[in-house]
Amino acid sequence: MDPIEALTEIAGLLERDRASRYKSKAFRVAAQTLTGLTPSEREDVPRLRSRKGIGDSTFAVITEALSGRVPTYLAELRERVAPPEPSGLRIQLRGDLHAHSEWSDGLTSIDLMVDAARTLGHEYLALTDHSPRLRVAHGLSPERLREQLELLPAFSDDTFTLLSGIEVDILDDGSLDQEDELLRALDVVVASAHSALRMERAPMTRRLVAAASDPRVDVLGHVTGRLVSGARGTRPPSVFDSRAVFEACAEHGTAVEINSRPEREDPPDDLLALAIEIGCLFSIDSDAHAPGQLSLLDHGAARAERVGVPADRIITTWPLTRLREWKATR
Repeated sequence: MDPIEALTEIAGLLERDRASRYKSKAFRVAAQTLTGLTPSEREDVPRLRSRKGIGDSTFAVITEALSGRVPTYLAELRERVAPPEPSGLRIQLRGDLHAHSEWSDGLTSIDLMVDAARTLGHEYLALTDHSPRLRVAHGLSPERLREQLELLPAFSDDTFTLLSGIEVDILDDGSLDQEDELLRALDVVVASAHSALRMERAPMTRRLVAAASDPRVDVLGHVTGRLVSGARGTRPPSVFDSRAVFEACAEHGTAVEINSRPEREDPPDDLLALAIEIGCLFSIDSDAHAPGQLSLLDHGAARAERVGVPADRIITTWPLTRLREWKATR
């Protein structure tokens, strides 16, 4: 087993396992460290131990993987955190419209993300790496995005489709952080705010309403920006007129994302209930940054089912043909 694959899978599984005493961040850092090494450097076992971010547990995983075995910790974690057999709303989900690769701040290559999506039975996956302004996440310039787009058709076949996409930053004035020509050419545009999250209520409302009303935007991502747990700490939700934002989504056919990451739980249940009342569409997405995180859809599906989101208003339950028809009307 490849050590990078082992470490990234552990990081993904740890996102699901809140009771674990280990932090997923340690394994993500170790995977990123190994990614930058040559094959011979990876196999220089004594020196690996001295690398920053590689402690006892991660070193044990690396050495076991280098010997060709499935690391003991990974095997135990798979058994403990393995997702249950899909049921209810989860089994109706056909794809995922929000995922990242190493082109921005994801941990692995596109092909590993695609392999994981296929294993989960997805019919489609949208690759939505970040836009230029988010430099901390290595956001894609127009040139890099064009380069990425040339590669994507090779990952699709008769049973699976890799959709082109972006998680585009919503700028402070509500405009979008990418060239208009590119946004119109993509299969999926997820628009999210990543900065100035403590903006005053009125300008934040105008900002989100502008994005929700933009015909180039398909999904409004993690709308409140809150963090409720995890290695990054907690963060309160942004303050805005949620009714005005969701009414803009409903009027323009923009889907409200149900972000499946357990540290986000975004939107919170009360806002989900309001969006249902207003008549919004929804998209249950993993926001995965590693292959193992694609299965976080379980969390989003469970929340949507508990709150009572109608399945037919969740665009990720739709077959690809219907999704494309909806996109064509936008």
